[in-house]
Amino acid sequence: MAASAKPARTGFLSKDYFERMTWVDWVLNALRVLILALVIIGATNTLLSGKYTLAQWVSLIMSGLAQGSIYALIALGYTLVYGILLMINFAHGEVYMAGAFTAYFIADWTAKSGLLASAPVIAVLIWVIVAALVSMGVAVLLERVAYRPLRGAPRLVPLITAIGASFFLQYTFRGLYGTGFKSYPAVPIIQGSVAIGGFNILIAQLVVFFSALVLMLALYWLIERTKMGKAMRAVSEDKEVSRLMGIDIDRVIVFTFLLGGALAGAAGVINGLYRPQGVNFFMGFFPGIKAFTAAVLGGIGSVPGAMLGGIFLGIIESVGPSLILDGLGINSANQLKDVIAFTMLVFVLIFRPQGILGERLKEKKA
Repeated sequence: MAASAKPARTGFLSKDYFERMTWVDWVLNALRVLILALVIIGATNTLLSGKYTLAQWVSLIMSGLAQGSIYALIALGYTLVYGILLMINFAHGEVYMAGAFTAYFIADWTAKSGLLASAPVIAVLIWVIVAALVSMGVAVLLERVAYRPLRGAPRLVPLITAIGASFFLQYTFRGLYGTGFKSYPAVPIIQGSVAIGGFNILIAQLVVFFSALVLMLALYWLIERTKMGKAMRAVSEDKEVSRLMGIDIDRVIVFTFLLGGALAGAAGVINGLYRPQGVNFFMGFFPGIKAFTAAVLGGIGSVPGAMLGGIFLGIIESVGPSLILDGLGINSANQLKDVIAFTMLVFVLIFRPQGILGERLKEKKA
């Protein structure tokens, strides 16, 4: 009997692999190599120059963790809605804005009445509850008025509707609260810094990070361990089968919007603790886009992915300009942090569209 022929190699770096590559593959691979080279060169030049001390790097990382935690909380709203409805709710940034902007007036009242000075924890909890309730209300109205009638429409229609709803909410709150910038009052107990491991860490950064972490863990527990969480996962997998099993699809979808809205409202107050200034009707636009970037980066539809993506984006946005752009000789590198965030979105969409923890979508969902 003749010996069977050895199968041809089809793996990476095999002859067959190179024969199957198109010019687009060559361009993308060259782009990967160029980006990696620039990152290595920039980081090496910065580290060898000794321009930044270890304490400064720690400060940048902690700043990134705090900001990334806020992105993660907002990103969870995107990923929850996408997991259930397979749509991108581009009005979610305005859901975040609605809660944060409304809670400012309650925060101002607690400061003027003396409640913030005498009972700061209770005052901040009131801010969070008010922001969460307002954002939940806006989110549910969005679902009921703008999205539910279009549930069977082509995928592009609710996407355009979400963009229109975003502008509608912006200018509605502009009319309600005005165009001026507001600032949350300072909370005395989170002012200053604390020494940890020989480094001075801002108390506000620690409060923001651990507050967001508690909320994210609570959400993960709810989805994994509760009856409603199991229903959400079932609806995400197959709506028709879930309906046949007795699950109220509309109830699950409304609960998903409620949950995403509550997290967005809490994120608005947490952001107010960390960066008190800059509360206005347009404040949800850039955080919303960056949170969407974080959700895509971690894997849209994946709750752990949104958490990881938000924190990773925050750290890259904080450390990247100093670590990479400074080393490449780019002036005013710190002013380009937004460029880094949006460039990362482009790179993720090109090189790994499913994100870090995401899975490739089935053809019927694509």
